[in-house]
Amino acid sequence: MRDRVLRRLGENVRKLRLARGMTQEMLAEASDSHVNYVGGIERAERNPTATKLVALASALGVAPADLFAGIKTK
Repeated sequence: MRDRVLRRLGENVRKLRLARGMTQEMLAEASDSHVNYVGGIERAERNPTATKLVALASALGVAPADLFAGIKTK
């Protein structure tokens, strides 16, 4: 389940970032993150904290719940 959730979360972050014409560097700066951390999230290698997810959502101009779109609990 963990891998599935992180994979979908990363896909959502990447999709939202690209839809806004942002690079990983731009998103990292806007969310007070390191570019390697953003890349790790997008590749499902990182498990971001709740506060980092809020920062990413804010930088992307979406609600935090939008980062979890399509994630099912079962």
